[in-house]
Amino acid sequence: MAGYKIENLSFKYNLSEKFALSDINLEIKDGEILVLCGKSGCGKSTLLRHLKSCITPHGKRTGRIYFDGRLQNDVSDKEQASRIGFVFQHPDDQIVTDKVWHELAFGLENLGENSHTIRVRVGEMASYFGINSLFDMPVHKLSGGQKQLLNLAAVLAMRPDCIVLDEPTSQLDPISAGEFLNTLKKINDDLGITVVLSEHRPEDVFPIADRVAVMENGRIIMCDNPHTVAEKTSEDSALFPALPTASRMYRQLARGGTCPLTVKEGRAFLHSLHLEKDSAKLHVHIEKEKGDTPLMQLSECMFRYNRNDKDVLYNFSLSIRGGEMLALLGANGSGKSTALSLMSGVHVPYSGRIFLNGKKIKRLHAEEHGICALPQDPRVLFTKESVEEELQMTVNGCEDKKSRLAEVIDVMELNGLLHMHPFDISGGEQERVALAKVLLMSPRIMLLDEPTKGMDAAFKRKFGEYLRSEMQKNGTAIVIVSHDIEFCAEFSHRCGLLFNGELIAEDVPQKFFCGNHFYTTSANKIARDYFPNAILCEEVTQRCKSALNKKSHISE
Repeated sequence: MAGYKIENLSFKYNLSEKFALSDINLEIKDGEILVLCGKSGCGKSTLLRHLKSCITPHGKRTGRIYFDGRLQNDVSDKEQASRIGFVFQHPDDQIVTDKVWHELAFGLENLGENSHTIRVRVGEMASYFGINSLFDMPVHKLSGGQKQLLNLAAVLAMRPDCIVLDEPTSQLDPISAGEFLNTLKKINDDLGITVVLSEHRPEDVFPIADRVAVMENGRIIMCDNPHTVAEKTSEDSALFPALPTASRMYRQLARGGTCPLTVKEGRAFLHSLHLEKDSAKLHVHIEKEKGDTPLMQLSECMFRYNRNDKDVLYNFSLSIRGGEMLALLGANGSGKSTALSLMSGVHVPYSGRIFLNGKKIKRLHAEEHGICALPQDPRVLFTKESVEEELQMTVNGCEDKKSRLAEVIDVMELNGLLHMHPFDISGGEQERVALAKVLLMSPRIMLLDEPTKGMDAAFKRKFGEYLRSEMQKNGTAIVIVSHDIEFCAEFSHRCGLLFNGELIAEDVPQKFFCGNHFYTTSANKIARDYFPNAILCEEVTQRCKSALNKKSHISE
């Protein structure tokens, strides 16, 4: 097994005046799980890429990194390849073969393992991760989440001593994300493998971590066990909104005891307050008045990628009106991104009808019909050498759009990135640049595939509020595909659940999430015994405060 010791590490990208990493000193212990967290662009991905020589970014670097007690530069590339596994933020960045079983075997073949060893390890990994049914499938047919699971399985097939993961759950549905992290914990417990990962959604990752390192502006400002980090994080900091829901409830209610991290601990904390059950409904989202005719409507659409394949969408129907946001949720591979591809005209259903403003459309032309789509991988939109050029290209001399440029740059917090190459910034920053390009198009219908992945919690709220203002001001219709349940619960007007290519449930967020047992917010799971209609952390804490104040007045 192996750990790391990092001494006085500083790093600056070429052509950048700002240090991405500044005087990093960190020891990663053999066999521990260390989580890096912090705002987008704080240096998490840059630090992780320094843990493996072959993917270390180009730039000016000072300081020393030790792996397993030796200077990293003295550890050969072959040894690093076999002992250090790396799972990238974007799954497609490391998939190099055509089929699932080829991908599982690829790393072992490069290490020179014999055919018998390869077959045994590939079979073991396929069984361990439950991907037997995907074994012969072409990788291009996998969803983003399935690709991420495949990448982890392929890395583990090489039996590394250390695994480094950059935002590994960003494209996984909540249930799959929990299973993925539980698998990491099991691997760590069973095999003693050192695990280092970055994460913007610490709800599930804090409970499995041994330590959490908090980064800010390229520096590590805190490194301690998860309970202590949750206790010491200032309510004014950018990290606070990202803390587990149970921790935020505890902090906002200012009670004694140990700060809870999990739903189970959060439920125990609420129970300790001796609250009375309150079933009064809270109307968080006030439904807007809508016109009679939807901007877009899909009716009984059927789609498959190849003639002999199974239908990806089956009798799929939905409608979206101006001034509302519809969130599509569901497991990886349920058809969410495919549904967006039909709405954007990328694919055409072989059966069913599509209407725009009540008129049946044979073939959708996105630009002609005021439709703009954000793909799952924002980098496919980038063709220029700097962020500023990307945005200027979108404006393209149009005076009306130029007047919005400064506003969008400010809202998406891109001022400090304008000179940077789009591929030299973090995943969350790339997402913001791509979203800025979509907003500058001023579309009538926005189709956003996983728009909040890589975003820190503080910016996510700012982005949600801006989308809400765009809907109110311009009557924009927004359809988002997302695994971010908390974001959908707070900002969408309607939520729909896809299963096996069908839209099986649809309702306003409060009814939608309160009716689910597993596919709901952490706040609802924690507080459903006391406030069954509350779905957001803020709702629960407000109602707890009211109940405690009422109880205090009665006792007086």
